[in-house]
Amino acid sequence: MSTPLISISYVSAAAESFDDARLAELLDQSRHSNHEHDLTGMLLYRRGRFFQVLEGPQDAVDELMTKIRRDPRHTDVRMLLSEEIDERRFSEWTMGYEPIGVPSTLAPEGFRDTFDDLESDDDDDAIRAVRELTVWFRARTAAEV
Repeated sequence: MSTPLISISYVSAAAESFDDARLAELLDQSRHSNHEHDLTGMLLYRRGRFFQVLEGPQDAVDELMTKIRRDPRHTDVRMLLSEEIDERRFSEWTMGYEPIGVPSTLAPEGFRDTFDDLESDDDDDAIRAVRELTVWFRARTAAEV
């Protein structure tokens, strides 16, 4: 019998600003570690905020979340969603990444340009936002292939 998979989604604030070089270093470390621990997922970074989805065996996900909560690069770690999954949504990425730039023009109505709605006190709003971002990420990266 295979080990059940879980998926967690969280947001956090960067303790210090991340430039492209620091993000590349973080991604290198994450991808190497995730490969070793059978973890997959995605990472978004925007305006000093991280949004991440991690998926894999319960023990590995729990261990990594403990490390993230202790990591001085993160503050205000907030778990948004934890759920058991039948199959991975990000099986092809040890850590998919998408930088989200700051638009130079006004965004269209309904466009999400911050992670603010992920931090809503209304759990239903936060879960809806998590699901929309994961679908967006998967569709965007699939279109680039």
